[in-house]
Amino acid sequence: MPHTEIDIPADLVRDLLLDQHPDLAGRPLKLGARGWDNQLWRLGDDLAGRLPWATQSADALLRKEHAWLPALAPRLPLPVPVPQRLGEPSERFPRPWIVTTWVPGSPADRAPATRAAVAAGTLAAFLTALHRPAPEKAPVGRGRGGPLADRAEQFASAIELGLLPEPDAVRAVWEDAVAAPEWTGPALWIHGDLHPANVLTADGTFCGVIDFGDLCAGDPACNLAACWILLPDRAADRFHDAYQPVVDAAPLRRARGWAVLTALSGILIGEAGLHGRPGGKSTWPPAHAALRRLIATIRR
Repeated sequence: MPHTEIDIPADLVRDLLLDQHPDLAGRPLKLGARGWDNQLWRLGDDLAGRLPWATQSADALLRKEHAWLPALAPRLPLPVPVPQRLGEPSERFPRPWIVTTWVPGSPADRAPATRAAVAAGTLAAFLTALHRPAPEKAPVGRGRGGPLADRAEQFASAIELGLLPEPDAVRAVWEDAVAAPEWTGPALWIHGDLHPANVLTADGTFCGVIDFGDLCAGDPACNLAACWILLPDRAADRFHDAYQPVVDAAPLRRARGWAVLTALSGILIGEAGLHGRPGGKSTWPPAHAALRRLIATIRR
């Protein structure tokens, strides 16, 4: 996705609040994070402002969160950022923005889960609760939750960069996943971007899930991939034992394919971070560990 970064100083955030939500303008304000799509500004202890700053797609993603997440959040067993206010485009800032609840915790790319049994059960409980049939008008993902074969070009482009020590083994995992039967059940709610920077940890386990801009309806295998990406070694089986309903072979095979794509994206992001390129994060080399776990599942 092209980046078109814009400057968002604290004074601008304060002015936007004064214009549209003046009751929040007096809260302490500080920058929380600069993400791929949005900047996050803390508003006191319990709220946060999210403003698009880098991608054109961010506008629609924020509106999607505002429309759908308040109804989903109450049934989820982990805290999520629930939209509270919507800011409309204005002459001062020509893009929509939202105010959400603040979810405390450390991103898992910086503080990975270490308590395997607890983290596996927590992740399984969250996805069990999220994976419910979505309504007919639920949003469709940007290639997430659909057939894996549609992502073949993405896989080929990533693997051809020569960054993997065992490309043939990774290709075997991918090809097995693509060959698995496609999802024929109802379209279920899924978090379309369940990578380490969007899952929060505390005390060695998961304590929150953020950034639901890619929330959509589709194949739950897209999210089942998270057990190989987010959990410590030898914890995936514990996740599968706790997740309901019991996962059969086909979704597991597809999930491994989605995990490969997530890991490859993580490796590219890590490389970009090491070389100071836009969108890079040097905290992402653990994606290599995820690929080792996936290769091990094929070699059993």
